[in-house]
Amino acid sequence: MTNIILLCNQGLSTSALVKKMESIIQEDNLSVRVEAHAIDTAQVSAKDADIILLGPQIRYKLNAVKELFPKKPVQVIDMADYGMMNGRAVVEKALKELE
Repeated sequence: MTNIILLCNQGLSTSALVKKMESIIQEDNLSVRVEAHAIDTAQVSAKDADIILLGPQIRYKLNAVKELFPKKPVQVIDMADYGMMNGRAVVEKALKELE
C-alpha cells in the first residue's frame, strides 16, 4: 500500500482534493491511501508517508519538510492541478515520482 500524505495550513483546504484523489484511486483499483493533515503535525502525520505533497499555499515550507524527511520524496502540488482539484493528475504525478 502506497501512502500519500498531503500537507497544508490546516489540513482542510486539501480535503476536497483528497476526495477527488480517492475517487480516482478507487476507480483505477490502486493500492494507495491518501490523507490530508496540517503542516504543524507533519512530524507525526507524515512519518509513514511514501511521498509527501504540499499544498501550493505552503510551498515556502518545502525545504523544512525535506529536512524533516530527508529520505522521502517531498513535492509541491502543481497550482493548476490544485486549483482545478485534478485528483487524477496529482495521483499520477505522485506515483510517477515513486517509480
